[in-house]
Formats: sequence, structure tokens, C-alpha cells
Amino acid sequence: MQNPKLNDDALARAPKPRTGATAGVESQVAQHYARTDLEQAILEALAASGKDIDKLTPGDLSPVDEFHTGGRQTTADLAAQANFAPGMHLLDVGCGIGGASRFFAADRGCRVTGIDLTQEYVETAEALARRVGLAGRVSYRQASALALPFEAGTFDGAYMMHVGMNIEDKPALFAEVRRVLKPGSRFAIFDVMRTGEGQLRFPLHWATVPETSFVVSPADYRDALQAAGFAIVTERDRGDYARAFFREVVARTAEAGGPPPLGIHILMKTDVPQKLANVVHNIEEGLIAPVEIICRAQ
Repeated sequence: MQNPKLNDDALARAPKPRTGATAGVESQVAQHYARTDLEQAILEALAASGKDIDKLTPGDLSPVDEFHTGGRQTTADLAAQANFAPGMHLLDVGCGIGGASRFFAADRGCRVTGIDLTQEYVETAEALARRVGLAGRVSYRQASALALPFEAGTFDGAYMMHVGMNIEDKPALFAEVRRVLKPGSRFAIFDVMRTGEGQLRFPLHWATVPETSFVVSPADYRDALQAAGFAIVTERDRGDYARAFFREVVARTAEAGGPPPLGIHILMKTDVPQKLANVVHNIEEGLIAPVEIICRAQ
């Protein structure tokens, strides 16, 4: 049974200052993703793919702006499970360059506010939103998920996709999300989680070294979510889906002799073949898998 006082505390508390250690990890994570020429690199890849960069649609960006396993299909699948309604104001935790937020705005009729640690991602997200005519429906801020710059009860729903792997303090993360959600709101998660024992191979696309990787089990997520005042609605292991997805990516890349101009390798920056090989190994060995959790703010 949930502790009512625990839930009340999670709802009412103000964001706690991050410790020096936490701020240090966040700085490393932001630098891991940072790329100063990101917008230009994406525009050049779009042009090389035959797109008119002055007449872009949200769908044109989907090969690069969905930085999670399965890309746009995964975002659509999560949207179907979360069942966010048109007109809702959603929080995108760890928005990256804004792909999921633009999907929810364009396809689901929602208004979305995204936050991300990496300033270059925020700036690129804003620029791409303007190019596809969605600047009025989405907005972005550089911020930590452990200290959200919003009042309690601001949002009608929230989601995060491949974010928790870079955040050690899951209880604080989920307490912050709960604080800014209205009671009854849904929170949708699609994260890589621990599904087996064994040492992970690095580098990976979310962390070059183990010190900035915080992959834990679905049970750890459930415990932290429930302690923060969420009730679990559904949970789905998507390991088989991920294995099929990466096998297709590997086969397609091999057949083509390399990746296409436009793709998430732009965001991965360096060591792309090694990162891809390592994530495939870790998934195929059953050490990790993407898991989807839908929960409700009590």
C-alpha cells in the first residue's frame, strides 16, 4: 500500500539543489551529446538525402531526430499506449533535438515543452521546429530533469525516451516529474533497462564510459515510481522488438556499404560502428532491453 505522506511530500516539495557530484555527471553527460555544428550537419544530410531544406516536414526529420531504439515507430507505439489527448500540455523529459515532441504536436495535437541538459540540442530543437512550422506548438529549455524549472501541477502528461540511463537518482527524477504533473496525469517511459547479469560493453550511444551509465532493472523503476506517487498502468519488455530492429539496421548498413547521409549516427558523433556493435551485443546477450512503462500520477 502506498504511503500517503510520501506521495504528498513528492507532490509538494521544491526541486532540491543538485550536489557537486551530480552536477559533475550532468556536465559529462551534456558534453557526451554536444556537437557545435549539429544543425548544419543535419541540414547538409537532409540536402544530401534529396530534401528541400526550405520546405521540410516533421516526417523528413524522423531518421535523425528520434534518438532511441526503433525511431519514429517507437514514438508512435508509446503514444498509442500513453493515449495523450489533443490539446494536452506535455513535458518531454530529455527531449534531445525534439523529434518526439514534434510528433506529439503534429500527429497528436498536443502542446509540448521539452527540457534537455545539452544546450546545443535545445538550440537545434528550436531551429528545426521553426523549419517545420511547429514553433508555436513546441518549446524547449536547457534544464536538469532533477530540478525542473516549472511550478507544481503544470503539465497534463509527461514522457521520456532513453533518458534514465544517464540519471543515477531515479527516485529524485520521478519525484520531480510527479511534482510538475497534475493528479491523474499519465507518465510514459521508454528506457533501456537491466534484464540480465553481466558486464556491459562500452562505449554505447548514451555513455562512453560506465561512470555516466546508470542502467537499472524494471523493478528498480517500479519501486522509484511508486515511491514518487505513481501507479503502474502497464509494463512491456521490448527486447524482441529491439533485437529485430538492430538486426535490420546492421543488415541494411552492410548492404549499403555504410549508413545513409541522414541518421542518428550524426548524433552519435564518433565510434559509431563500435557503439552500434556494443549495444547489439548487450541486447543479444540479454543484458539490457528497452522497456516501456506507463504510469499514472496519484
